[in-house]
Amino acid sequence: MTLDAAFPLADAVTRDYLLHHRLCPVEITPEGTLKVVAAPDAFPEAIGELSALYGRPVVIEEASLDEVQHIVERIVTQRERSLELTDGALDDIQDDDFTSDVRDLANQPPVVRYVNLLVRDAHDAGASDIHLEATRDGLTARFRLDGVLTPAPEPPRNLHHAVVSRVKLLAELDIAERRRPQDGRIRVRLESRELDLRVSTAPTLFGESVVLRLLDRGGRPVRLAELGMPDNVLTGVATLAARAHGMLLVTGPTGSGKTTSLYAALQQRATGTEKIITVEDPVEYHLSGVTQVPVHRQAGVTFASALRSILRQDPDVVMIGEMRDPETAEIAIQAAMTGHLVFSTLHTNDAVGAIPRLLDLGVPDYLVSATLEGIVAQRLVRTICDDCREVYTPDHARIAVLAGDASVPTNVEFTRGAGCPSCRGTGFRGRVGLFELLHVDDAMRDAVSRHASRTELREVARASGMISLRQDGWHKVLSHVTTVDEVLRVTEA
Repeated sequence: MTLDAAFPLADAVTRDYLLHHRLCPVEITPEGTLKVVAAPDAFPEAIGELSALYGRPVVIEEASLDEVQHIVERIVTQRERSLELTDGALDDIQDDDFTSDVRDLANQPPVVRYVNLLVRDAHDAGASDIHLEATRDGLTARFRLDGVLTPAPEPPRNLHHAVVSRVKLLAELDIAERRRPQDGRIRVRLESRELDLRVSTAPTLFGESVVLRLLDRGGRPVRLAELGMPDNVLTGVATLAARAHGMLLVTGPTGSGKTTSLYAALQQRATGTEKIITVEDPVEYHLSGVTQVPVHRQAGVTFASALRSILRQDPDVVMIGEMRDPETAEIAIQAAMTGHLVFSTLHTNDAVGAIPRLLDLGVPDYLVSATLEGIVAQRLVRTICDDCREVYTPDHARIAVLAGDASVPTNVEFTRGAGCPSCRGTGFRGRVGLFELLHVDDAMRDAVSRHASRTELREVARASGMISLRQDGWHKVLSHVTTVDEVLRVTEA
C-alpha cells in the first residue's frame, strides 16, 4: 500500500476526526485525485467532507481498521513534529495571510461541526446565551442556563481562533479586526425552529471573547397567567393593560423577562379591532395582528425615530422595547398624553425607582403624574427540579432576612434540588418571575408632584398595598417553588 508519511494533512483534520470516521487521506495522485484509505465501515459523509476540504475528487483504497489506525498515527505524528517547528513563527505572519488562513480554517468540517453542535446543545438545554471566553489556556465555552453560567462542550484544541472566526463569519463581522468590539446577528434553522443569534465580540488580554444571545423566533409568546404573578398582581396588570390610554412600565435588570411580560400584556388587547405597533431591538416573538418594527441603527432607525414615525400610523397601542434616552421618553409621554396606551421598559432596581428615572430623563413631574398608570418590577428565580427535590433546613439568619416582618411558620418544610442529570446537577430546572406592582393612584401622583424622596414614594406605594419582590419571593419559597438563597441572590442590593 502506498503511504506518504509526510502527506500534509489540513490543520482542521485531527487525529480524533480520522479515527472516528475510520479513514485517512494519504496522497495526491498524478491524476489530481485525493487517495483516501478507508476501513469497510468508514463514514460515507466524511469522504464528501474531505473532498470539499481538499477541493479534489476522492479515490478510495480499502484497508483493515488496524491499517487505517496505523496510517493515521504515522501521518499525524509527522504533522505534529512540523507544528512544533513552526509554532514559534506565527507572530511573523502578515495580517493578510492570517486572515486568509483563518477564513479557510473557519470553514473546515471540525470547526463547522463544533459551532453547529454548540448552538444545538445550547438550544436543547434552554440556554439564553453562549459565552466563548478567551483565557490564558485558550478558549472556554459556557452556557447561561436559567440565569447562571454552566460549563459547555469545549472547543477543539488548536482551533480556538478558527471557532471565533467561524462565528464572526456567520455574523458577517470583520474577521481581520481583533482590536475593537463588534456586533452582528446570525439566523439559524434547527429542524422546524428558527433562531436569531445576537453576536457580540470584545477584545481581551488573551484574545477575543464572544457572546451569542439565543432568541427563538418560533417561540410562543407566554400568556399573562403563565408568568407566575400573584393573583393581585395578575388582576392589576390585566386591568392596566386594558386601559384606553396612559403608560404601563416594566422594570428590572437585563435578562429579567421584561419583554416577555410586555408581550403577555399585549395579548390582552383585541388585535382584530385595534392598531397595535411595537418598536423592538430585536423583535423576539412574532405576534399575529401586531405591526412590529425592528430597530436598525445603521439605517438610522432608532427607538426615537421609529416611534415618531409610527405615531403617524394611527395606532391605538404602542410598545417601545426600551426607553433609554430623553428623546424616546419625551415622545412616549406625548403619545400617552394624546390618547394612546404605551407599554415600555426601564432599567431600574424596583418599581418606585422608575419614577426618578423618568425625571432623570427630563420628563417633567406633572407629565409623569398625568400619564403613568402603573409600574411592574420583576426578577427571575430558578425553580426547584422536581426530579431531585429534597427537604433541607436553610440558614436561620437568611430566612429572617427574606421573611422580614412576616412570621415564619414553625412547622414549615423547606425544599431544594439535590442535583441530578435532569437539571445538569444544579438542583434547578426552569425559572419563574417575582413581581411587584405599583399602582399610580392619587396619593402617588401627589407625591410625584411634590418631588417626594424615594423613601417617601416607597412608603406611599406600600400604603396602597404594593407587595415587594422579596415578599413575593417569600411566598414562592413557602410554596416550594424556589429556595431562600435563590430569592436572596436575585433581590439583594
